[in-house]
Amino acid sequence: MLLPNQSVNSNGHLVVGGCDTVALAREYDTPLYVLDEQMVRHNCQQYRQAFAQRLPRSEIAYASKALMTKALCRIMQQEQMALDVASEGELYTALQAGFPAARIKLHGNYKKPALLQMAIENGVGRIVADSLPELALISEVAGELGKQGHILIRITPGIKADTHERIRAGQEDSKFGLGLAGGAAMTATRLALELPNIELHGFHCHIGSQLLHTNGFVRTAAVVMDFISQAGAETGYVAEQFDIGGGLGIRYQEDDVPPTIDHLAEEVCTALKAAADQHNVPLPELILEPGRSIVGEAGVTLYTIGVVKEIPGVRTYVSVDGGLSDNPRPLLYDAEYEAMIANRANQPPDRIVRVAGAHCETDTLFPESNLADPQPGDILAVQSTGAYTYAMASNYNRFTKPAMVLVNDGNAELIVTREGLEDLVRHDVIPQRLI
Repeated sequence: MLLPNQSVNSNGHLVVGGCDTVALAREYDTPLYVLDEQMVRHNCQQYRQAFAQRLPRSEIAYASKALMTKALCRIMQQEQMALDVASEGELYTALQAGFPAARIKLHGNYKKPALLQMAIENGVGRIVADSLPELALISEVAGELGKQGHILIRITPGIKADTHERIRAGQEDSKFGLGLAGGAAMTATRLALELPNIELHGFHCHIGSQLLHTNGFVRTAAVVMDFISQAGAETGYVAEQFDIGGGLGIRYQEDDVPPTIDHLAEEVCTALKAAADQHNVPLPELILEPGRSIVGEAGVTLYTIGVVKEIPGVRTYVSVDGGLSDNPRPLLYDAEYEAMIANRANQPPDRIVRVAGAHCETDTLFPESNLADPQPGDILAVQSTGAYTYAMASNYNRFTKPAMVLVNDGNAELIVTREGLEDLVRHDVIPQRLI
């Protein structure tokens, strides 16, 4: 499976962003994350244009949990995107990159006082309040700083998204948000309007990730607009903004057919306008938070094949120099990927093998992968790894985290350096009594 902006050169090598992936592996070593800058920028532009032409009052906020680096923050700033962060580390990274705080939205079901203080002190544009106690805490922290906490209230719309259970977030039984069915969302709205040092700007929801249909977004728009109408009738509050979250899926395998960005925009904007007309309420500014669909297909991970082990009558194992520590998604929720031999990308696949990682664990990356005669020393390229690989990477087995390069029009630049062994022990401390 070749993705946009990929090709095969005269040497039979996979080319991404104009760069020969085999040459990248030789220069930067493996495992190696490769990110296609042009594809990232194109996706940002597609989102902004598709929604702006249907709803001029709309904003696209990149969900940085998918992939977060300082260089990527600069790209998002240049593409006039807003930014969604979900932790102190993500917020700190954005601020260190010089991203405008007023265009940042802070999420999370548990925000410590120090995180709220950092956000309010730096003028973060929106804090998404996730619970009743958090509303009170935002008010308290803002008051201590002599500032206002500008908030959205996260609603749990009771919609069970058609995706893996571990990446659903909109069902009633969720750690996120305030439910509609039991009245918690309305209670939170009343409390936000009463508390000092808080300015309520609207409502937020997010039903899940890797969604390959638009029906969940359409239902969410209808449900939340119904609540906005009800809240207006009961409290007099008119919502300025409605953040519908993100979650649009991508192509992990050749038979995945996600909706286009343009189709998503048409469905969501039409549903939102219809609901506003039905309830006779002002149309709020729409905010969308795509992450995976911005960077997912822009990413490729390169590995070196080390061992090819055939068990006669059972299967062939192909072991690579990474695995669980650089991509935990297959073991977390059975994520599937397409892979190819990058140094023979022009050769048809002819062997079904099991690709295994190098960790002291089962560490099955791909249970059944169709590859072109894999041999030790070959470079394995895994498609659509831009989202939730580097972001979820760990040092399990004390593996070092890979480097990341940004490729663009034949040029490659490091945006994350490879960890060294010294990084693994940098924070270790031996008590004096053990010396």
